[in-house]
Formats: sequence, C-alpha cells, structure tokens
Amino acid sequence: MTETIAVIPGDGIGQEVVPAALRVLDAVADFEYVHVEAGDAVAAERGTPLPEETRAAVTDADATLFGATGETSADVILPLREAVDSFVNVRPARTYPGVDAVQPATDLVILRENTEGVYAGIENRLSEDVSTLTRLVTRTASRRLAQFACDYVTGSDADGITVAHKNNVMRVTDGVFVDTVREVAADRGVDVDDEYMDAMATHLAMDPEEYDVIVCPNLAGDMLSDLAAGLVGGLGLLPSANVGSERGIFEPVHGCAPDIAGEGIANPTATILSAAMLLEFLDRDGAAADVRAAVEATLADGPRTPDLGGTATTETVAAAVVDRLPED
Repeated sequence: MTETIAVIPGDGIGQEVVPAALRVLDAVADFEYVHVEAGDAVAAERGTPLPEETRAAVTDADATLFGATGETSADVILPLREAVDSFVNVRPARTYPGVDAVQPATDLVILRENTEGVYAGIENRLSEDVSTLTRLVTRTASRRLAQFACDYVTGSDADGITVAHKNNVMRVTDGVFVDTVREVAADRGVDVDDEYMDAMATHLAMDPEEYDVIVCPNLAGDMLSDLAAGLVGGLGLLPSANVGSERGIFEPVHGCAPDIAGEGIANPTATILSAAMLLEFLDRDGAAADVRAAVEATLADGPRTPDLGGTATTETVAAAVVDRLPED
C-alpha cells in the first residue's frame, strides 16, 4: 500500500525546509503526496489561515509533514492537532558529532500533553481591564499521555519518567496531572519521579544527563523543549511528532524565521529528522534509521548551514544527506 502524506510548507522558511525533507523522503520511500496550504500568506489571500481542503487533507492522510507558520500558528496547528486526535507531542533533544553544544551529554525526550492546559484556547475579555484564561486538565488526556510515556520507556533504554508540574501552586489541575501519571506508571511498573517545572528548568540547564524521558503539561513542554534546543545547538536540530491514535503531524520545533526566509540558508535538519519520525510512525523503521544516520554523518562532516557555523545552503545540506543514504 502507498501511504498518503499531506504536505504543508506554511510560511517563511517552511517553504524551504519542507522541500528539502521531501527530497530525502523521495530517496527512501514511495509516498503519494497531497500538497495543501496554511498560514499567514494564505490568510492574507483567502481570509482564513486554514482552508477546509487543508483540514480535510490532514484528516484523510496517513501522516502530515508540516513546516512552520507565523502569526496565525494558533489558528493552524492547534486545529490540525485536534483533527488527528493528537494527544502527545514527542520532542527528542540530543547532541550530534560536529555540532558545538552547551551541554554535550544531552540526550532526552520530552513528551508533552498536546491538547489541553492553557493552550486549550479558553480565553475571555471580561472588561477593558480584566481578561481570563481557563487551564483545562482532564484525567482522560493525562492518562493517554501517561500510557504513551510508559510504552515509550518500555521500548527504550530509559530508566523511567520524570513528571514536570507545579502542583504546589496549581493544586487542582496539576494535582490531577501528576497523580494520574503516577497512577498509570505504578500500574505499568515504570519508575517515576517528579519535579516542579521551574526547578526542572534550572536542573535541565545544568545537568541534562540526569533526564531520559520528561512528561509535561502542554505549556511546560513547549518551554522546556526550547530550553533543551539551546543545550544541543539550537532549534534547527529539534524535530517533533504530534501523535494521534491513527495519524500524526510531523514538524520542526522552530518557527518560520522571517529574518532569513527566502535566503536559502535555513537549516533543514529538524524537518528532515521530523520526516524520519514520520517514517517510523508508518513502520518504516529501516528507512528512518538510514535517514538519521545520513543526517548525523552530514552534521559531523558537513556541509552545514550558517546557524551551525557553515556556509552551506538548505539545498546543499539536503543533497548531502541524500548522497549519504544507502543505495537500493
């Protein structure tokens, strides 16, 4: 069977890094692509950042490769995550040979609840002076995340999971979150500890090797994963997967980077590694491993884009990755 992949480059450097990742995917797999639009540019042209045909393409596809969007991000990626029933965002952060890193021992994964918390979009302007934001946390979503985390740990070399929370302040919502994750871990026989998320930010910056798998509420995962990117060499190296029960959306952690958009120098590594996660999601583990090995070899020996100290273009790096893939 030939799987269908929805492709959404989006805005800014998304228009450059997604074609680079497709070049790599074409070298290792035979997919049917459905190219659709979303983001600031399509909003300016059509009055909506997320046309209905884009939502339908993502809902119907086996997986989606997503680039980046700008000011309309919340109006695009949040509905798309809901469309594929994505309950967890997977963000691995690790160092690579040849890349200067603040913390060379970093090798961890952040598993972030993907639909609730303060990103649930429940905001109100009650008066000129008063606005409110409702933080949504359910046992159902917390349990799904915890079950995924336990499965993830069981299939890896990780010693257990660490839960980030702030239940000394958000006693009810984060109380539900951390208690639920602990209950599921206990039932599954997975080691679990927990930390206040602000203290974890300090510990993560100083001793990242102390962590294997971090389980977070939505906003905390967003913040901590960007911190982790800073430890390993920058946002250009972090892929992510929005995983649902049957479908997924795969995207780099970085944004649309308007300051360098159009110059052809964006680092495609995060998007290519996101494509590797897409391959793994579709049970093409061998191809995923080949792509990761080719990316690591390219980072080690070059060429590299300017954010990593090189002078290469996006296309040059993508071509170097393809050249390092095994021949059929």
